[in-house]
Amino acid sequence: MSKILYRDTKNGKLGGVCAGIAEYFGMEIWLVRILAVSAFLLGVGFFVTLAYIAACLILDKMPEERTQQQTTYKEHNVKQKPWQAGQPAEQILRNVESELNGMEGNLRKMEAYVTSSAFNVDREFKNL
Repeated sequence: MSKILYRDTKNGKLGGVCAGIAEYFGMEIWLVRILAVSAFLLGVGFFVTLAYIAACLILDKMPEERTQQQTTYKEHNVKQKPWQAGQPAEQILRNVESELNGMEGNLRKMEAYVTSSAFNVDREFKNL
């Protein structure tokens, strides 16, 4: 699947350009913002401003179904370098463990209901 560069207005501050670039290259958003501000302050301010405005006008917004997919499907990206987007492995392990514990609790409740006599009574009423 090829990646497409979008403006990420959901995670962005002004136009979502830095957030889109960070998502495209798999970097932290704060790092892209620092690079843009540093380039602005180091004398290339006019070019950075012009490029940012051009990117706001040229790049499409990230499609709504893609942002919804990112929120419903939890992808665990392991951060191997400080500038990469993601979470440290220890934090991901804790998150996955808590998610699995929550699912196990739901499964136990469902299993207890299915094996109870109330389930059989409810099923018989539905069959009437």
